[in-house]
Amino acid sequence: MSNGSKQTISTRIISTTFVVMALAIFKPFGLDTWQWQAFIHLAAMWVIGFSTCMLTDVTLKYIVRMPRSYDNGVSYIIRRNLWFQCINTPLVSLMLCLYRHYVLNNRVEGNQLSFVNFLETLAIIAFCSFAIGLYWRFKFRSKFLAAELEETRHLNEQLKKMQQEVTESKESENAQVVDSTSASVPSSSITLTGNTNDSVTLQIEDLLYIEAVGNYVKVCHLLDGQVRTDMLRVTSKQMEDVLHDYPMIVRCHRAFLVNLRQVDQVVSHSGSMQLLMRHNHDSLPVSRSNMSQVKEAIKLA
Repeated sequence: MSNGSKQTISTRIISTTFVVMALAIFKPFGLDTWQWQAFIHLAAMWVIGFSTCMLTDVTLKYIVRMPRSYDNGVSYIIRRNLWFQCINTPLVSLMLCLYRHYVLNNRVEGNQLSFVNFLETLAIIAFCSFAIGLYWRFKFRSKFLAAELEETRHLNEQLKKMQQEVTESKESENAQVVDSTSASVPSSSITLTGNTNDSVTLQIEDLLYIEAVGNYVKVCHLLDGQVRTDMLRVTSKQMEDVLHDYPMIVRCHRAFLVNLRQVDQVVSHSGSMQLLMRHNHDSLPVSRSNMSQVKEAIKLA
């Protein structure tokens, strides 16, 4: 059994136990008339609730196509939990109504299956579901924020390491080949050309980023230590193909190609990420589809 499955089962056990404890305290459905036998009925309701929760998880995974994945971020987990509550709450209420009708109704009148009893059960389960939902939302958000903070710290340490390597590379004029495990490339000049006669010649380590602007791209780079921007009539995809041999230059957004060696800091918050650039302090967005690629490139540097 995978860790994700174990955590899902653990979550459902805790949630179901919370609801059954609430029923044990308030004793709805005439449970107080059953005396010690009420604990047997509460245990049966726990089994019903847990089984229904697992059925809802299967429904979300294979029918709604929302698997429980902690890699998709806190917003995805919260959205999935909302879907879970919307499906599971009326389903559990219906199962408990059936239990009331077929088991509890022989001693306590008024437990027969009816729309009114369903609404009563639904109100009780919805309240419990809301309370436990707040608990899990806070718990998951705290967990993800802590993990996000730790990952951001690690990424920024890797960036500092890259910046130090760039400095050392510039100071070493005879360095031609660098260990591939450090993701470094030798200092080299490259000419970026557009679909017209315009071109930009620069040192590859001086490239900051490339931004798509309509039918043009804006090439932001250093020239004699000063930030300069040039416009080329070309697509960012063509630029990406030209720069394919430089692993430190990656796509962070559909509109941006970034030189990770010129990133000063990674800023993450609630599943979003931005790259703060050196020299001009521009902030580049990182799209969700490119986030894993950017993180991997930084970690492998």
